[in-house]
Amino acid sequence: MKKTKLHTDFIKSVEFVNSYTDPLPADLLLKLYAYFKIANKNYNNPGSKTPLINAFKSNALIQAQNIDREEAMKLYIRLVAKELKEK
Repeated sequence: MKKTKLHTDFIKSVEFVNSYTDPLPADLLLKLYAYFKIANKNYNNPGSKTPLINAFKSNALIQAQNIDREEAMKLYIRLVAKELKEK
């Protein structure tokens, strides 16, 4: 399967976030979480041992539930570019 530019850019953005060392705001992390889960078609329940964190993650997924896979990738890439790379 040939990877498209969108997939390549998404993977690069994920790698950038994974290597980012500064603390990130919780609201940004939750958006990235939701977009990542949708982009990867991972519909499993949040796996935190803390119920409150699971609730926040579930809420982020509910807010993004009408976004399709490609749009989630685009939103993830844009969010990383705007909030992390431009600073």
